[in-house]
Amino acid sequence: MAQIEIKGVAKQFGSYQALHSINLSISDQEFMVLLGASGCGKTTLLRIVAGLETPTEGEVWIGDRRVDHLPPRDRGIAMVFQNYAVFPHLTVFENIGFGLRMAKVSNDEVKRRVERNAELMHIEQLLARYSGELSGGQRQRVAVARALAMEPDVILMDEPLSNLDALLRLEMRAELKGVLAESKTTAIYVTHDQVEAMSLADRISVMHQGRIVQSATPVEVYRNPAEHFVAGFIGNPPMNFLSAVPEGAGRYRVADKVLDGPNGASEPLVFAIRPEDLTLSNDGFAATVKIVEPLGPHLLATCDVAGTMFRAILDSDMTVKHGDKLTLAPQDGRVRWFDPESQRAVA
Repeated sequence: MAQIEIKGVAKQFGSYQALHSINLSISDQEFMVLLGASGCGKTTLLRIVAGLETPTEGEVWIGDRRVDHLPPRDRGIAMVFQNYAVFPHLTVFENIGFGLRMAKVSNDEVKRRVERNAELMHIEQLLARYSGELSGGQRQRVAVARALAMEPDVILMDEPLSNLDALLRLEMRAELKGVLAESKTTAIYVTHDQVEAMSLADRISVMHQGRIVQSATPVEVYRNPAEHFVAGFIGNPPMNFLSAVPEGAGRYRVADKVLDGPNGASEPLVFAIRPEDLTLSNDGFAATVKIVEPLGPHLLATCDVAGTMFRAILDSDMTVKHGDKLTLAPQDGRVRWFDPESQRAVA
């Protein structure tokens, strides 16, 4: 069993607090993605699990062992880096088997593991080639195969696809989750790319300013963001926001409409809706089109609603141009409300 428990982990660099008392449980064989903008602390947390950084306080457990006092080699982990870190003077076979050779694994076992993981990553035909002769995508496959060949309890990946072009990223995303599921390995994956996070994760932990602000399935994070930050970070484009002023009896004025608010709320709130959850209607927000972006299967219209930028996803067959007047209505059950002071979602 390779479940991971991160208990009250904090990290301070001089006067800078990089992590604030992180608590996170990761189940055996779960694919956990740490998602956030640059500087949010996700790589620092990954490095603490790996043993490359020491926490200022807190504990890290892998299975039934506390490991935050152990060196990386004794933690039962493998790591895949952003820059591949493959050896150009070694063949693909030698690269994949390098860690096994260092661990003095028998030649027959090295051969078995190298060939098995090369086959998993679809690079078995490249074993005799030198890594300098490979493309970026092939080198990344070598790096993943090398990590899996160690048969680790946990595999840690720090933005491993960020150096690949868009098509290769798509291919690797499609393969990576299946490969890790087959290898029965617990994985922690760091990225700032929400598409990667949504497509790969069993669960996403969204980080902001050294804290985990929401940890849930991709669908839950997308549909029910727990904080204003999550709503504005997840989604491309992200949620629209409008100020909501109480009108009494649980009703709120949002732009030029009066809507039913959350039960029991009587203070000013923030109304939020995703661009795809808006429909053209005779009873909606008055919107003036500013920019139209044809995106293949749909149009993205950036509008002005009550002086606020407001985006709507429209059918690609529509004819919409700058200056057009639209009426956009939120779909039932798709509105999210946030407290402007705490930034938390209001049930």
